[in-house]
Amino acid sequence: MSKALATWFGCGHLPIAPGTWGSLAALPLGVLLLWLGGWSLLAAASVAISLAGWWASAQHVRSLGQDDPDEIVVDEVAGQWLALLPASLTWTDALCALLLFRAADILKPWPANWADRAIPGGLGVMVDDWIAGLYAALALAALRNGGLL
Repeated sequence: MSKALATWFGCGHLPIAPGTWGSLAALPLGVLLLWLGGWSLLAAASVAISLAGWWASAQHVRSLGQDDPDEIVVDEVAGQWLALLPASLTWTDALCALLLFRAADILKPWPANWADRAIPGGLGVMVDDWIAGLYAALALAALRNGGLL
């Protein structure tokens, strides 16, 4: 079960850019949660997947003996859902949330870069993506509040 969750049911095994595939796979469910219950349901789901992802990542890291294998993408799911929190139910908001999160996850602005290097185990897998998701959410909210979306 931990491997299935850690790899987001196999998305992490896709050959090129598994993190992007994980984010793409998270997007429809995140938008559905937003549609069903608004930001509060999506926030609750983000907490739930973060806790489950922490556990699954810790198990998978331990079984492989690696710090942060590329196949673990549940962290992208949690970060992508955080990035969607300020989104409206439009394709432009969803696309912007995806692009902003992927940019923040790849660039790892401080303190995400520090967390990526300094925190070991399952928590270390998750934390930099939580930070990237929060950065993306703040950027999306700024774009929406500024009338750019």
